[in-house]
Amino acid sequence: MNFNNLTKESINLELLDGAIPENIDLLSQVERQKVVAGSSAYPLEQRLEAYEDILESEVGDTTLTRARNLERETGLRQLYLKFEGGNPTGTQKDRIAFAQTMDAIRRGYDAITVATCGNYGAAIAIAAFLGGLQCRIYIPENYQTGRIKEMIQFGADIIRVPGDYERAVLLSQEKAEKEEIYDANPGSHNTSLQLRAYGEIAYEIYDELRDAPAAVAVPVSNGTTLAGIYKGFVSLYRRGKTSRIPRMIAGSSFGKNPIIQAFRKNLKHCQDLEPQKIHETRINEPLVNWHSIDGDLALNAVRETQGWASYASDKSMLAYSKMVRNKEGLSILPASTAGLAVLLDRHKKDPFSGDRYVVILTGRN
Repeated sequence: MNFNNLTKESINLELLDGAIPENIDLLSQVERQKVVAGSSAYPLEQRLEAYEDILESEVGDTTLTRARNLERETGLRQLYLKFEGGNPTGTQKDRIAFAQTMDAIRRGYDAITVATCGNYGAAIAIAAFLGGLQCRIYIPENYQTGRIKEMIQFGADIIRVPGDYERAVLLSQEKAEKEEIYDANPGSHNTSLQLRAYGEIAYEIYDELRDAPAAVAVPVSNGTTLAGIYKGFVSLYRRGKTSRIPRMIAGSSFGKNPIIQAFRKNLKHCQDLEPQKIHETRINEPLVNWHSIDGDLALNAVRETQGWASYASDKSMLAYSKMVRNKEGLSILPASTAGLAVLLDRHKKDPFSGDRYVVILTGRN
């Protein structure tokens, strides 16, 4: 595939239901930086500077808006939506994808690999393409994500593997170790880098609110996003920037996530679920896991902040995604409302005091 002939018309980030990234003209905007960052003909320092410019100008700084219409509907005042749909591929996954690709360039890798069920693969594909790295993406053979087309358009090699997501991660990690490919999977040696990248969400919330909110609600699967946001707020608090650390709220698919199970059963650590009892649906697929790779980190974050974790049904997530679209005009991935559902369900039973509450949402793909 000739990357130099790709245009914004031939590479269209197709997000369904009208939710498109803010920077749809990404390639033309960063064409010069792409040429430098993606070519080994340039000195490493110059490549890194160009790629950092891409990262800083295109990733993060997503919108935080007060959801006044939702407030009227639910009775919860000062509810804020942190909409990660403004990232290049419409999800928060771009944050760790670009950060790790830059790390791979710095460390001299020429290829990067990851296992995915959809969103993360799309993020790694575009990040690797802009950095001039080969990209190998492992996908469970029974998963039918519409984002494969994007991965292929950005030059990624797709490897279909039998079994579930957890097996795809294992095979990707084994290939990375055997062939000296950069491992961008959760639970790899780069976990600290992933947490720092997600910590930027906390910094951005602070920039807007000038303090930490009372609580931050996050959908969880592996738990990396929630753990990273918590780490960011811990850093802000320790440096005296905020007066508190927000309570961390985790939401996931009903009966299909070890983090929620461990919290509800008061287990010391996350325990694997029985894989044969895990069944994906069109709604819950981004959330389900029989083994949450960074689950203990997320579980600790919830407990340390005196937060809570609970389940959200497919029906509830679909209803909340429609409510957000109708009331606030955002087309979001239904699974990303798991945190919102848990927050509002708790508010219905035990109304919160007046304060500020933030919910993390992902663009619909």
